[in-house]
Amino acid sequence: MQIKIEKKSILDIDADVIIVNLFEGVKIPGGVTGIVDKAYNNIISNFVIEKENFEGKYLDIYKLALPNENKKILIAGLGKSEDFSLVKIRNLTAKIIKTLMSCGNNKKVVSILHGAGIAGLCPEGCAQMITEGAISGAYSFDKYKTKKQENKIEEFIIAEIDDEKFEKAKNGVETGIIVANSVNMARDLINESSQYLYPETLAKFAVENSGVKTTVYNKDQIKNMGMNAFLAVGQGSVHEPKLIHMEYKCENPKKKIAIVGKGITFDAGGLDLKPPSSMLTMRDDMSGAAAVISTMKAISELKPDIEVHAIVAACENMPSGSAYKPGDVIIAKTGRSIEIDNTDAEGRVTLADALAYAEELGVDEIIDIATLTGACMVALGTVASGIMGNNEEMISSFIKTASKAGEKYWQLPMDEEYAESLKSDIADTKNTGGRMGGASAAGVFLSKFISKTPWIHLDIAGTAFMEKPNQEGVKGGVGVGVRSLVKYIKTLEK
Repeated sequence: MQIKIEKKSILDIDADVIIVNLFEGVKIPGGVTGIVDKAYNNIISNFVIEKENFEGKYLDIYKLALPNENKKILIAGLGKSEDFSLVKIRNLTAKIIKTLMSCGNNKKVVSILHGAGIAGLCPEGCAQMITEGAISGAYSFDKYKTKKQENKIEEFIIAEIDDEKFEKAKNGVETGIIVANSVNMARDLINESSQYLYPETLAKFAVENSGVKTTVYNKDQIKNMGMNAFLAVGQGSVHEPKLIHMEYKCENPKKKIAIVGKGITFDAGGLDLKPPSSMLTMRDDMSGAAAVISTMKAISELKPDIEVHAIVAACENMPSGSAYKPGDVIIAKTGRSIEIDNTDAEGRVTLADALAYAEELGVDEIIDIATLTGACMVALGTVASGIMGNNEEMISSFIKTASKAGEKYWQLPMDEEYAESLKSDIADTKNTGGRMGGASAAGVFLSKFISKTPWIHLDIAGTAFMEKPNQEGVKGGVGVGVRSLVKYIKTLEK
């Protein structure tokens, strides 16, 4: 689908569908919706609102076929004006696109610049959210289906006649395309079968698609770096582990940051085997890796004045005669010893070495993102991701920035008392403890492999993969973290 913005009246663009909007409770439309209403003999106010009782509630959609014309008007409900926001524009646009794709052959669509009129929101932000919503709404993973998605929209146009708003909105469309395509890249990676996506192919994908310099280290090189924890998790698989290091550099960077993504391309649980039902979606255990690879793609195009390193320790956690075992003691890259209490607590073991590697790069900040604990999923469900770390200012800044990107993070405690359950009789730490406070205990475990660099940990176990469609209508891989990471990195320029 081609997305663009044109400096024209919405009535001057020939299209199959005209998209306008209505706040809840409005009886006489104003702004561009009012102009369209009057152009078609008050059909919105007299028929849709008065006779059909369309109230404009958020996400309500009314489709109106125009008499004697081969086109439709789609009226989108914005809800209460005091509750309206940029993120709601994205979710609404995604629903509009899905609605249009399910009800006929609507090849060319023209839309009002939702939110930039009576709502008074930033035109650039509005255009970015419309663009992201449109691309997200059109997304489908039908790679292996013989019957592909039908009724695809070919052209989506935002109409804005005001000079100042148009110039700002044009930038928003450009940014929205970059961010949305990167989110969809992450979704594709997560949805891909682990039959085809394993450490070698994930590394190959990063080299070819991240848009930045990418170095891939093999098993022998990883061993020479002392990354025994990472290697231990992958030693039960026929697929060799790969360490992926992506680099975006610029002249005189204002800051240097590392983003580390958990890259377990399939998690069977190792010798502590998962139940069959819990394995069904374990291709998503590399959602953190998908997020950082896709973030680098966006960064390569947005070109911030920030040096960014992305690290993925990619492997499979499989049971076999060569798999690591409960009771094993592994010496991590930092020299810290880990007693393996449960082989299914593998992500933190790989991240221990990946975080140590990232810190050696001399960066100013480190963020790791991982589908780490079922405990976080139990605590926060599929609504919010967990966040914790060693720097309160960084945590607060990330939560605030992520909320503007439409992603929710909730801070979990990381008090030292949570380390009690990780005490080992034979090593410096166990890799897991009791059932209580599991997400926080995992955060404390990771903190032991960071010496001094400001660091935050994002636990996306509950938000990375949706069994049922979320607010954007996304089912399967979500691509969570991409929008937040991109926006956070951009804020570091200021």
